Amino acid sequence: MLERLLEQDVYLFFAVFARMGSAIMVLPGFGELTIPVRVRLSLALTLSFILFPLVVDLIPEIPSNPFGLAAFMGGEVLIGIVIGAIARLLVSTLQVAGTIIAFNSGLGSAQLFDPTVGQQGAITGAFLATVGVTLLFVTNMHHLMLLALVDSYQLFVPGASFPIGDIADVAAQVVSRSFRIGLQIAMPIVVVGVLVYVSMGLMARLMPQMQVFFIALPLQMLISFVILALTIGASMLVFLDYFESSIRDFLIAS
Repeated sequence: MLERLLEQDVYLFFAVFARMGSAIMVLPGFGELTIPVRVRLSLALTLSFILFPLVVDLIPEIPSNPFGLAAFMGGEVLIGIVIGAIARLLVSTLQVAGTIIAFNSGLGSAQLFDPTVGQQGAITGAFLATVGVTLLFVTNMHHLMLLALVDSYQLFVPGASFPIGDIADVAAQVVSRSFRIGLQIAMPIVVVGVLVYVSMGLMARLMPQMQVFFIALPLQMLISFVILALTIGASMLVFLDYFESSIRDFLIAS
């Protein structure tokens, strides 16, 4: 009997850890590649220990065969990855905005390591994404992500069939809205970039002997930086409001 109880407890804990661990490895801020793996693993284990007494009654009995156990654990891992990936898609709003800003300010060739994606990206995209993730923790918005993981046991009951259609619909909506919000954030610089390009075209037609590119490009970059400095506060507020409203869709209490 003792052996059976220990086996059941180990199964229940790892059922919780499968969802928590996979989500922590993907969530923005928690699962960045710059954070050591041991730190992420320790955080996932801690959350699993804390959450274990709260959700243990929702976890079904241990499957009778290894294939059923593997399918159940795989489903829990997949749910955690989906939740973390959706939060990651929300942060990609700033990367989209930064990339659009880079191409419209003459900084398309300026590349910088982006810690939120673990690879090279537009310098403005890396800057906005880093500021955005920092603000998520400064404003305690990361608590919403953790609450979404807790409430996920009500939305995605362990052992139930995986709602592939609903998840695909949510992912499509998040990608669409992220691109739209990113374009709205970058729109002031896009408008200025269009005006600068039109002005460069007129100057090239009126004064063919002038090296328009070497004159207009530094001016375009200077104007873009000034506009970015003036609008970054409002842009971050728009992003935080969008992130909060999207994450609250996963909260039962909301």
